[in-house]
Amino acid sequence: MLRPLSAGIVSGLVAFTSSFVVVLTGLQAVGASPDQAASGLLAVSIAMGLASILLASWTRLPITIAWSTPGAALLATTGAVAGGWPAAVGAFLVVGVLIVLTGLVRPLGRLMARIPTSIAQAMLAGVLLQLCLGPVLGLAANPLAVAPVVVVWALAQRLAPRWASPLAFVAAAVVIAAALIRGGTGAGTGSLLPVLELTAPELGVGAVLGIALPLYLVTMASQNVPGVAVMTSLGYEVPWRRTMVVTGLGTLAVAPVGGHGINLAAITAALAAGPEAGEDRSRRWIASVTSGVVLVLLGLGAPACAHLVGLAPEGVVPAVAGLALISTFVVSLRAALAEQAEQLPAGVTVLIAASGIAVGGISAAFWALLAGLALRALLRPRRRRTV
Repeated sequence: MLRPLSAGIVSGLVAFTSSFVVVLTGLQAVGASPDQAASGLLAVSIAMGLASILLASWTRLPITIAWSTPGAALLATTGAVAGGWPAAVGAFLVVGVLIVLTGLVRPLGRLMARIPTSIAQAMLAGVLLQLCLGPVLGLAANPLAVAPVVVVWALAQRLAPRWASPLAFVAAAVVIAAALIRGGTGAGTGSLLPVLELTAPELGVGAVLGIALPLYLVTMASQNVPGVAVMTSLGYEVPWRRTMVVTGLGTLAVAPVGGHGINLAAITAALAAGPEAGEDRSRRWIASVTSGVVLVLLGLGAPACAHLVGLAPEGVVPAVAGLALISTFVVSLRAALAEQAEQLPAGVTVLIAASGIAVGGISAAFWALLAGLALRALLRPRRRRTV
């Protein structure tokens, strides 16, 4: 009994502390105020905790739900769209509807499966590239504050890779505390109490094409599909329809209060479903329930985390976010360039996504996807007709 509980606690702690800075960064980039971003972090934390508890208890499988870290990274590089924060909230609602439909409408699921992995991963790699430059730019701008964070992360990669991102945040917290003592940070903004900020959603073409569609694609390609693959490799069959409906409805529920969505866990899925959760496979679902409880409790501290981030010296927050995403960037780039025939379209997709350009109010991620698919179709050899 102790091993599932301990595995669940570790899973919840790693899931939250490794990337909540990315979530806050992404929400504020698309127009959220500090209070609205804290509300979104609070909402997705509680939603993914409750969804983990529900699905694990319902199926007796170690299914773990997470927020989309790559999706938050996408938001961070997209920036504000026409209509501002209400339009972004409307885009989050569209993503929720699409995820529910993916579970209920089989042709939509098959259509998603037809999107080339190389192009989807290339779009993600391009998006992540901008954020992964954060530690480098931070070291150049504020070396005394950023260097300790980078050094702790590098040492943790050697000694305890799973805890590298959380320990980088701990180092950042120490840097922030030291700056506060010296009087070298701002005053910070926002309430420390858990409060949900309701936003009336708006729908706009720019937000749907520039946020909703890329966010949906990234969520499916980098979270849900790999999440199923991880569970399959551990001997578990994820109930696809049930999981998509629950996470889609969860995304719809959190969108009006700023949440960008929930999905199957990929990296942390192995913590609750693997051998670390005990040798008795029939009891590993307890680890997912425990992880869910931990996430709900951590979510209540989201406003305090947002307040702490607001006190950070120059360069520290981008450095923490970039370090948390380097592993995902490497995996995405490797998947994008794995096949020689796909390398040129994938490379073009990476470059356009990394450029950050917005044409017609639509983000670079959408244009990268469009250009990559078009070039791939142009370069693919035509099949010879047989007489």
